[in-house]
Order: sequence, then structure tokens, then C-alpha cells
Amino acid sequence: MQETKSKAFDIAWVREQFPSLKLQVNGQAAAFLDGPAGTQVPKQVMDAVQNYFLDANANTYGAFLTSRRNDEMIHSARAAMADFFNCDAHEVAFGQNMTTNTFALARAIGRELKAGDEIVVTTLDHDANVAPWRALEEKGVVIRQVDIREEDCTLDLDDLRRKINAKTKVVAVGYASNIVGTINPVAEITRLAHAAGALMFIDAVHYAPHGLIDVKALDCDFLVCSPYKFFGPHMGTLYGKREHLEKFKPYKVRPATNTSPECWETGTQVQELIAGIGAAVDYIAELGRHCDPVVKSRREALQAAYCATREYETGLLTRLIAGLQTIPGMRIFGITDAKRFDERCATLSFRLGDYNPTEIATFLGERGIFTWDGNFYALNLSERLGVEQHGGVLRVGLVHYNTADEVDRLLGALHEFVAK
Repeated sequence: MQETKSKAFDIAWVREQFPSLKLQVNGQAAAFLDGPAGTQVPKQVMDAVQNYFLDANANTYGAFLTSRRNDEMIHSARAAMADFFNCDAHEVAFGQNMTTNTFALARAIGRELKAGDEIVVTTLDHDANVAPWRALEEKGVVIRQVDIREEDCTLDLDDLRRKINAKTKVVAVGYASNIVGTINPVAEITRLAHAAGALMFIDAVHYAPHGLIDVKALDCDFLVCSPYKFFGPHMGTLYGKREHLEKFKPYKVRPATNTSPECWETGTQVQELIAGIGAAVDYIAELGRHCDPVVKSRREALQAAYCATREYETGLLTRLIAGLQTIPGMRIFGITDAKRFDERCATLSFRLGDYNPTEIATFLGERGIFTWDGNFYALNLSERLGVEQHGGVLRVGLVHYNTADEVDRLLGALHEFVAK
């Protein structure tokens, strides 16, 4: 059944969109299994960045052609991200990266907080959704950290419920774990936060390449993600409910506009990369139209794309986990039961006996198989799992341009590593 579904996904068309997938390493095709640290980009993103320099390279709001083109491009990219989030274009702000966006937002919210107010974070999260909130401890804000269920690396929702109370002002939770792939029930957590009168902040950086985001359905107050994780350039994007973006006051220079969302975009933006963001969203929409030619709007095309890629990636994940479980000394972190794969995305981490993950990653890299080792800035989780002092874990991140052959190459190389 799964093989039939995978064949229906036009992987040949997908891979043709990504020129970098033709890279060779020591005579072998590169297998980019490093998506969680940043995906490859399709040609139309590269073209958008180049065309910006050719046709629209100017600063904003000038009384001449290239400046007007630049303004139009930013407007277009903001509209694309609005379709991506399912929100209004005035609720989208660009920034250097998710971490910078989150620090800026946390500082602005912190202006309104007092000693004794509480913020809830989690052990499962990347530190970019922990450290910006912990920085507010300097003014007496109390940080409550939610634990995990170690056996499957999911959030302990009972612990979360205990830690949300009348003093809670912000609940900051990741949509999906960048180490173990766990997808958190963020809609349910949003309801818990709002019931306590708290704001809900979602880090969707790791979820964005794997699943459709709908901020209206979630009813979250803020959500951040990074286009370079979903086939775009290295920047960050922020969604905020309009009333919140207008209520909270960001730190900025005096001449900068007070109008939202531009007031949240500190300094001159990397405008050529904003062009690439719009193109990245349009690539996903184009994939959706390729999968389902009857879709009409860009939002419908995005829905079709994620429906297809989710099914395809789950097939690769099933193949990968089944293969890893045949390797002696293998310890996979997170959900491994195929019946629960709707609770995770196609990212997993493991340890292999007492081997240092860097040694394994180096061995694989020499064979053209790109994986990551370490803690990936999810330091709290690495410490909680007891692997930080041993070099962390080895992480494999599958996205929709990966293939079953690449999964098999990885499995074969790991068997070779163990046997050496």
C-alpha cells in the first residue's frame, strides 16, 4: 500500500527543481539527509534572489522605479507568507531569523510584565524558544519548564496543565521537535493557555517543512518559522495577531515607522532574501498544483502539496525506522510505532552503541550521506535524555526531495559502520 502511494508522488519532478541535488561526493551522489538544519532550495528561489539584484535593488519607499519594484516585491512576499500561515498580510513580519524575531518579541512583551508573572516553556524545545523567555528572569519573571515522557519523547501534558495557572502570561511551545520529530498538540495547548488568560507562542520552525500551518484554526497569538527550513533563504518570519502586534511596542530607532508590521522589522531587511521567501512559498504551491491540478488558490495549492508530501515522507520514515531496528546497538529516540506516526514528522535521532555521533556522521559524510550530530541547540532535551555528555545524537531529517534509495544507502552504510 505504501509503495503504491510513494510511486504516485512525482519524486523525479521534485528533484529536478533542486539543482544542488546533483552534487557528487567521492564519486557518489550526495544524499541530503540534513534538512532539519536547512533544506536545499529550488531553482525558482535562486532566480528570485538574482532577479531582485537585476531589477529591484533599492531601499524602500523611494520615488523611482527600482524602489517601487522593491516595495511591490515585499508586498508580494508578505502576501505569500499570509497564504502560508492563513492570516492577513498585515500580520506577517520578516526578520533576520527565528531567534532574533523571538528575542525581539520577548523583549517587547517583557515591557508589560512584572516580577512574579510566569512564562511556561518546555524541555522539548530548541533553545531559541527558551532562552529569549528566560532572559526575562532578569526582571523577576518566573519561568516554568514542562517535562517530557522519556519513553516516547512527548510532552508531559499533565505537567503542562499543572504549570499553567492564573500567573501565566505566555506559553511558549514548539510545533515539532527538531531532534526527535514529535508533533505537539499545539491547538489543545493554545486552548489551555487562553483559558488561563495567557498568550500562546508557537515555534513552527521544524514543523513548517512537513505540515500545513493554519494560525486561524490554531488560534495562537504568535507563530514563528524560518524559510531556510522550508526550501527558502536564510531568514525568519513572524505571525502575530494584529491586535497584539499593535499593542506591544518593539524596540526600534526613532525614525522608523510605528506602523505594524513594519515596526517589527528592525533596520534595513535583507530584501533580496525576502524575494526568495515569496518564491519558496510559490514553489510549494507549484508542487501542490503538480499533485492536484484542479486546485485554484495558492492556499489550496499549499494544502495539496502538504497532503502529498506528508504521505510520501511517512513512507520514507516507515522504511527508515524498520531498517534501523535491524542494526545491533541501535537506540532510536521518540515515537517508533507506525500507528502513531501522525504524532511525529520524518525527523529522528539515534545513538549506536557507545560510538560518538560525530564519528558516525564523518563516516557517512565520506560516503556522500549528509547527517548531523550533536544537540542541535535543543540543549534541555539533550541533557534530559542523558546524551549531552556523550556527544548528543545522530540526526536524520527526511523531506520530500529525499528518496527510498537514499534511505537504503544510509541503512547500508550504518551496517557497514557497525561491521568495520
